[in-house]
Amino acid sequence: MTIETNRLTIHVASEKEMVGHIEKQTDKSLIKAYREMLQGCLDHPEAWNWYAIWMIELKNGTHIGDLCFKGVNSDGSVEIGYGITEENQGRGYATEAVEAAITWALRQPGVFRVEAETEAENKKSQRVLEKCGFLPAGIMGEEGPRFYKEN
Repeated sequence: MTIETNRLTIHVASEKEMVGHIEKQTDKSLIKAYREMLQGCLDHPEAWNWYAIWMIELKNGTHIGDLCFKGVNSDGSVEIGYGITEENQGRGYATEAVEAAITWALRQPGVFRVEAETEAENKKSQRVLEKCGFLPAGIMGEEGPRFYKEN
């Protein structure tokens, strides 16, 4: 699965790509999260897109970040997570990638709502969600405030 935007190519990673991506990481929490994503893919190969790492690249092939969904819930909701490398932040890439990914997600059968959670102090990520049409859910998750966007 690949999504093209004006400046980005976003594609679902293969098992080999995910293993390679995990091996490059130094942050223990990211390693843990990426391993959980890979295991989700292996446990649910029919729903690979909903568990995999989605690689965010510039049109020239430069990797600048990634995003993921955390499976599809029985109520038709999916949660999105995303990150852009520090040196590529502040250029609108996160907004462009998240907007494209949620547009794709909300077009999938049975998906009616996309949710996200940010750390309370992560105002940049909250601004990305706001630009993409997310609304505050009024509840706190494990990491901080939750947001949602519905069809």
